[in-house]
Amino acid sequence: MAFDAEFKKALKLLPDKEKDKLILRLLKRDLQLADRLRFELVDTDSVQDKRESLESLIIESIEMASERYYSPGYLLMDVRGISGRINDHVSITKDKYGEISLNCLMLRHLLDLNNDRIDSETQRKSHTLCIYIIARTFKILMLIQKQHEDLHLEFQEDIEAIGMLIGNNDNLMQTAIRNGLDVNWLIQFKIPEDIFDIYKNLRKNGYLR
Repeated sequence: MAFDAEFKKALKLLPDKEKDKLILRLLKRDLQLADRLRFELVDTDSVQDKRESLESLIIESIEMASERYYSPGYLLMDVRGISGRINDHVSITKDKYGEISLNCLMLRHLLDLNNDRIDSETQRKSHTLCIYIIARTFKILMLIQKQHEDLHLEFQEDIEAIGMLIGNNDNLMQTAIRNGLDVNWLIQFKIPEDIFDIYKNLRKNGYLR
């Protein structure tokens, strides 16, 4: 929402006490913004501290979800919850590097512990989880492509490992093929320069959903 010059000028003229009251009232309605301001103004933890703390939480959460595995659907609910924590972390800290590394960690650990289970399910039961994994893989590749080339190699090991795990899972491979993800991009760590256009066209034509 854009604010016109007259409105901005009026806000500047408000007494400090009135401004403080309005800010607190607005922050109560936008907890994510409140968390971001708390991080920027008060929190003593660095972005790396926050990232490392979330790394431990992701590993612990994936392991708990894997121990109580019931079905691909329940596993997907757990993974979406973890993904939400990553999104919150990125929104609060603006940690673009962590957005990639944390998503890589989530997918790699998820597949390390559950690849055989996912592969043993019928395609019907595993479809939604497989779509989520392939779509998330596309997102990671696009995020890497946005980074400076010097940073790309830092994610190579994770990307190649995820590619191998997908390649060893018939359900995931079938989903990848049907939805335009070439697993060789991961295994050979060669992300297409036009991956954004590839993804956009796939979504436009009803894939990855």
